[in-house]
Amino acid sequence: MLKQAYTLWAPLYDLMLEAPTRAARRRSLALLGDVRQRKIVIAGVGTGLDFPHLRAGAHYTGIDLTPAMLDKARRRARRCGLPIRLIEGDACALPFADGEADVVVLHLILAVVPNPAEVLAEASRILRPGGQALILDKFLRPGQRAPLRRAASPLLGRLATRTDVVFEPLLEAHPELCLRHDAPAFARGWFRHILLEKTPLQGEPT
Repeated sequence: MLKQAYTLWAPLYDLMLEAPTRAARRRSLALLGDVRQRKIVIAGVGTGLDFPHLRAGAHYTGIDLTPAMLDKARRRARRCGLPIRLIEGDACALPFADGEADVVVLHLILAVVPNPAEVLAEASRILRPGGQALILDKFLRPGQRAPLRRAASPLLGRLATRTDVVFEPLLEAHPELCLRHDAPAFARGWFRHILLEKTPLQGEPT
């Protein structure tokens, strides 16, 4: 269902989201600092709206479920002169080994997929100890009523994105992920900048 929906959205995606999210993407990616020689996976890469804000020197891989989105991402990568490997795949089953990535970027994906818990679990799995997960998305706060957002979410979730996702329960399921940064992004804090760091659990090798 999601693949079909975003195939239809692909021609309009940039028109709707490029300008509104540009500054937030730039601020989010700036949180990574020096990325030289780091292996960075962008899950749900979409049409590549992050590409103009990616710093040089990293080894980038983008993954997306929708070929139509990836076609646009390839064209944007060429325009930006960005060396990036783009592959078709599912963020709920990332095609990477355990501990393979230094960074996983999750921009506007956790509130899109039917099961955000699976996506965060996969991001944690492929991160090495000390690796980072970078999140930009819209989340309700625990206990926030937001009746309109909750009522609209079942329909909007089928068309494009959910509006009822709460981040804190997702994070609580992963004691290995430590919250390092959490700040409003835009829309009065509905969208948030979140940076997580993976730490080894007791008894695990570092």
